[in-house]
Amino acid sequence: MKLHSDTSSSALNTITAYGDGYIEVNRVRYDSALAFGPEGSVAVWPVDRVEDIDAAALEQAAGLGAEPPEVLLIGTGARQRFLPAALLRPLLRAGVGVEMMDSQAAARTYNILMSEGRRVVIALLLD
Repeated sequence: MKLHSDTSSSALNTITAYGDGYIEVNRVRYDSALAFGPEGSVAVWPVDRVEDIDAAALEQAAGLGAEPPEVLLIGTGARQRFLPAALLRPLLRAGVGVEMMDSQAAARTYNILMSEGRRVVIALLLD
């Protein structure tokens, strides 16, 4: 799926495509799970499956911005999956909203929030 961005936000990390087994950020193709925010580097997220997500993985993803994100989007692959509430509690206590959705929906949502200037970070699993 091609995701087009506004050219005025070209300096920001934008998801430009998503498909079976890959994610494209700023027209660079990646074949592993990623975590990133609008600014800064695109980091490989050391998670292959939803079951692999632990507190350390969430902390790594949420810590990618200059300041804590308003929202951490978690793309859970081909279908929406939910994480245990106990795992999310520390982020919620810190004021970080956490949303889980399938990875294509997360990619679209990230691009919208990022283009609005929101402090958003995405952690995206491949299908």
